[in-house]
Amino acid sequence: MTQKTWFITGASRGIGAEIAKAVLAAGDQLIATARKKSDLDQFESHPNALTLSLDITDEAQVQAAVAAGLERFGQIDVLVNNAGFGILGGIEETSAEEVERVYRTNVFGLLNMTRAVLPSMRQRRSGHIINLSSIGGYRSTPGWGVYSSTKFAVEGITEALHDELAPLGIHATVVEPGYFRTGFLDGSSLQHTAEISDYAETVGKVRKLASELSYQQPGDPTKLAQAMLQLANADTPPLRLPLGTDTLQAIAKKNAYVEQETAQWRALAESTDYR
Repeated sequence: MTQKTWFITGASRGIGAEIAKAVLAAGDQLIATARKKSDLDQFESHPNALTLSLDITDEAQVQAAVAAGLERFGQIDVLVNNAGFGILGGIEETSAEEVERVYRTNVFGLLNMTRAVLPSMRQRRSGHIINLSSIGGYRSTPGWGVYSSTKFAVEGITEALHDELAPLGIHATVVEPGYFRTGFLDGSSLQHTAEISDYAETVGKVRKLASELSYQQPGDPTKLAQAMLQLANADTPPLRLPLGTDTLQAIAKKNAYVEQETAQWRALAESTDYR
C-alpha cells in the first residue's frame, strides 16, 4: 500500500477524530479541518499532519483549504466528507431556519468540498470521495425526518458521483454508520427543535430513546476508523458501505417492507403505462 493523503472535515471529535488518528497511525498524511483550529491540537505537532480552520459552508474557505493542502502534500487521495450535525424533532416541529441550517452543512458543505477537490483528482485520474451518511440515510424514522433527508441527499449525490467518476479512475463511496459511541447524541452535535404535544407518542419516544442511548451506542468508533482504512485501500471499493449490525438490520427490514408493499400494489403501478 502506498502512502495516501487524506482530507477529513469535522476532524476535531467523534468519528472524524478517530479516522484522523487511524490515518496517522497507518503512516498516511492528513489534512484535518474543523471550524476552530484549536480543536485540532492533538494533530498539530505531527509531521504528517496539516491542521486548518474551515467552515465548509463558506466556499471561499473551502477552496483556500484545498489549495493549502495541495501546496503542502502535492495531492489529495481521499476526501472524507464527515462534517455535519444532527437535528431531532418532528417535521412540523422543525422551523425553516433550522432546516436551512442543517442543509447548509450536511449537503451544501459536502458539495462545496467535493467540487473543490475533484479538479486535482481528475487531473491525476485517481482519488476516492467518501461521504458519511447514516443509518438514517437508508431509512427515516419519526424525529429524524429532516436529518435523514439530508443524508438521503448525500446518498443520491454519491450514487451519481460513483457513475460519473468511474470512467475517470476516481471512486465514490457512501458510508452508512449505525449508532456509534460518540458524542453525536449529546448537545455538541445534535440540535433539538421545539416540541408539540400531539407528537409525544412518536417523536417524544424517540427523544427519550436518544437520551438513554447517548454514550451507550453499540458501535465502536475505533473499529469504524479501521474499516475506513480498509475501504480506502480496496482495489474495488463499494458504492455503499453499511457499518454496524444495527444498520444491517435496518437495511434488511426496509428492503423486506419495500418488496412486500411493491408486490401488493404492483397491479396498480403497472396499469399506468401507455398501452
